[in-house]
Amino acid sequence: MLEILRYGVIFAFCVSVFALSHLILKTFFFNKKPIYAKSQNRPIKGIVYALGRGMMPWEKESASRHLWTYLGGIFYHIGIFAALFYVFVLVISFHLDSIAVSILRVIIFAGLFCGFGLFFKRSIKIQLRRISCPDDFASNLIVDVFLVLSLTDTYTIKLRSLLFAVAIVMFLYIPVGKIRHCFFFFYSRILFGFFYGRRGVLPQNKSNLGAE
Repeated sequence: MLEILRYGVIFAFCVSVFALSHLILKTFFFNKKPIYAKSQNRPIKGIVYALGRGMMPWEKESASRHLWTYLGGIFYHIGIFAALFYVFVLVISFHLDSIAVSILRVIIFAGLFCGFGLFFKRSIKIQLRRISCPDDFASNLIVDVFLVLSLTDTYTIKLRSLLFAVAIVMFLYIPVGKIRHCFFFFYSRILFGFFYGRRGVLPQNKSNLGAE
């Protein structure tokens, strides 16, 4: 059964990547509005900004006002990627030494702690609960269960079959749920940087702003 689930994880991952790639390809067939502004020949600088300095909290109004939530989100996602790495290591039957496993434990635990914190914040705060939909809670819970089982597996393999089963569910859920933002995030940031970089809006030239 474990071997079947192992191949199931690989299959679900491939299905997820194919579905996400298909969604991105569909965006190329949307009607595009003509761009009349003259290009400032800075799209690459805009992309570098969007994926670099533009991610810093002082460059984001909402993040700077909610710094702890911003940091919690960062640790949450780092923990998720660590858990994904751990599962892929299991799937390809690669052996990690004790030091690597210990490091992964700390990272996954930190991500899990932040994930539960963000979930309870969304559940408790009235403003957040009102703008949330069932998918917000489902996505968070699926990932949190995945983190719990990943962390547990670093201590005992008794629940490995359940870990693989949850991983399959998560991969198949990604293209249809909000978890897909982990894939679209980079794509949207690149488009964001390209557009505003072409316009010469980003990155801002601090010296010019001071001169004005």
